[in-house]
Formats: sequence, structure tokens, C-alpha cells
Amino acid sequence: MTTTAPGRLHPADLARTASVGLRTRRMRAALSALGIAIGVAAMVAVMGLSASSQAGLLAEIDELGTNLLKVTAGQSLGGTDAKLPLDAPAMIARIGPVETVQSTGRTDASAYRSPYIPTINTNSLTVVAASLDLPAAVRTTVAEGSYLNAATADQPVAVLGWDAAKRLGISRIHQGMRIWVGGQWFYVAGILNPATLTPEIDASVLVGYPAATKYLDSDGHPSTIYVRSRPEQVTEVQKVLPATANPLNPGEVNVSQPSAALVARAAVQSALNGLFLGLGAVALLVGGIGVANTMVISVLERRSEIGLRRALGATKGNIRLQFLAEAVLLAALGGIAGVALGTAATAIYAQVKGWATVVPPLAWGGGLGAALAIGAIAGLLPALRAARMQPTEALRTT
Repeated sequence: MTTTAPGRLHPADLARTASVGLRTRRMRAALSALGIAIGVAAMVAVMGLSASSQAGLLAEIDELGTNLLKVTAGQSLGGTDAKLPLDAPAMIARIGPVETVQSTGRTDASAYRSPYIPTINTNSLTVVAASLDLPAAVRTTVAEGSYLNAATADQPVAVLGWDAAKRLGISRIHQGMRIWVGGQWFYVAGILNPATLTPEIDASVLVGYPAATKYLDSDGHPSTIYVRSRPEQVTEVQKVLPATANPLNPGEVNVSQPSAALVARAAVQSALNGLFLGLGAVALLVGGIGVANTMVISVLERRSEIGLRRALGATKGNIRLQFLAEAVLLAALGGIAGVALGTAATAIYAQVKGWATVVPPLAWGGGLGAALAIGAIAGLLPALRAARMQPTEALRTT
């Protein structure tokens, strides 16, 4: 048999007493808890969606591989655009840990759907010469038709990047389809799927190196070289690429790792989420004000109850604890509902996007903790006001 010290409530009695006001005024309690729920749901959803999107992006990066390096021509000492040597891809392929080397070479040609399109309407498309195994190197595939091969690389045949096809209004490949490239017709052989690590390919019209030289006056120099190395030796390969690609002028060579840019993008997205967390905190604060308002009205309406309990022996501490517990319970209900709503929203959106659902413990734990803290603060003043009521005054004003 358990005993409770005089003047103190057993936890079960405290919970039952604290729930009286909520059970007798359910609509008001539900509306007050709703404000807390909205704030907590917003905070949980923002943090959950951020974590889920980052997990999805990092999983995609891991699938595409972090061992892709991109070599581009920089600026010469005179400030002009430099050029990579013709034999740069072959020289890079001699590096021991390098597995694949593919390249593209920019041309001055423009691409249009037909010769009747005004020349100013370029749709920001670039026409580039491309090596034959480029899709495998950048981890993309052919969505429609086929890619260039040894035969078509020498002919006026083009393959469209994903965005280039959309800008030209082409979604399907049919026999004999042509586009106007560099003042002449080029047959369209295929359309590539999006290249996540190399978005510049998405907005490009790809032709073979021999065809670019024959029909588009290309000089054959590569402008971008895509290098796949052994994953454990990416850093070492990156250090020697400038001197290998252009031994005479290594300072005119830029080397980057496309996957690093995507990781940085995920970090920037996480930083921007602070704004939405702030909006969630504002909603939570508004919900706390609603709880405080509810508790103040509850104290005024329940003066007879307070006076009767004081007359029957309840101490000021009992009254104070009762109303404080009621406010915390109200906020806790709103917090639990908010966590459930935020988690459900995260799960639904992640499912639609194909991400893994990730709700960090900080999201639901922090949201629930913030709700309890807001409830305690909001209920403190009404609880103190209720405890200061004298029994005779409370019964007389009933």
C-alpha cells in the first residue's frame, strides 16, 4: 500500500484532476491543442523532409559514384580561353588508377528544330562533339533511340540531352527525324536520360568527333574530359590531372568533382530550412498563447471548483499544480498530434519522391519537448492566479 505525504497529490490523482477541464470543455481544448499541433507538425515536417531529401540525394550520389572527376580548360595567362591538348584524354588514360576517360568538345554551331526558327532563339543549347562511351562514364542511359556508334559518329547524326530534347519539343524518335544544326540537317538518333552529375550534357546536342570536324568546323580539341578513377584513389588522381592533361601549362586546367557540388547543394538546402523552422516556431508560439488564453478563461470559469477544493483542504500548491498540469497535458496532446501529422506528411512526400523516410530524433523529440515547455510557460501565470484565490472570495463570486 502506497502513501502520499499530506498536502501532496498522488500522480494518478493529479492526472485525473488535470484532465477534468479538458474533458468537460472538449471543443475549446481541441482548438487550443490545434495551434500547438500545427507548430510542432511544421517543425517535424521541415526537419523530416530535409533529412529525407538529403538521404535521397546522398543515396543517389552513392549510386552514381563519387569517383567522377571533370577536367575543363581554364584561362591562359593573357586572360583568353585556354584549350586542352588534342591528346589530353589519351594522356589521362595512362594514369594507373584511372578506369574510364571520355570527353566532349564544344563547337560554335547552334541547333534548331527547323531552319525557319529565328537564329536568336537558341534555347541555350550547345552543340558538342562527344566520345562514344560518354553515357557510361557519366552514368546515364538512352531514353529513346540509340547513342552514337563508330558508323554514325562520322555522319550528320545527333543525340539529344534530356533538356535539349524538351526545349526542341521532341519526346519521341521516329525514323527520318531531323534537326537543323550548324546550317544543315542532322538526323536524330536518340535522347539521353538526365545526367545528374553532369547537367551540362542535358542541355547539349551531341555529335561524333569526326562529324563535328567534317560538318561543323570543329578543331577536335576536347573542352571537357570526364574521368572515372578507383574510388579509393580519387584524391591522388585529382592532384596529378592538371599536369597530365596539359604538361606545358598545368595552370590552365581546372579539375572538379561533380559529386562534391551536389553534397554542397544539400548543405545549402539544410541551411535554408532554418527559415521554415522559424515559421514553425512562430506557429508554436501562437499555439502557446492560445493555451494561455484557454487556461485564464478556465480559471475564471472554475472559481467555484477552486473555492470548494480549498475549503475541503486543498493547498495552494495543489491548485497551482493542478492547473499547471492541465496546461502541460493540453500542450502534450497537441505536441503528440503534431508529431504524428509531421511524420505522416514526411512519409507521404518521401514516398512520392522515392526517398527513404527519415525523421530525426531531434525533430520529434525537440517538437514534443518544445510543446511541453510552451505549455508549462503558458500555464504558469493562470496556475499562480488560481492558487492565490481565497476560498471565501472564490465561493462568494460564484
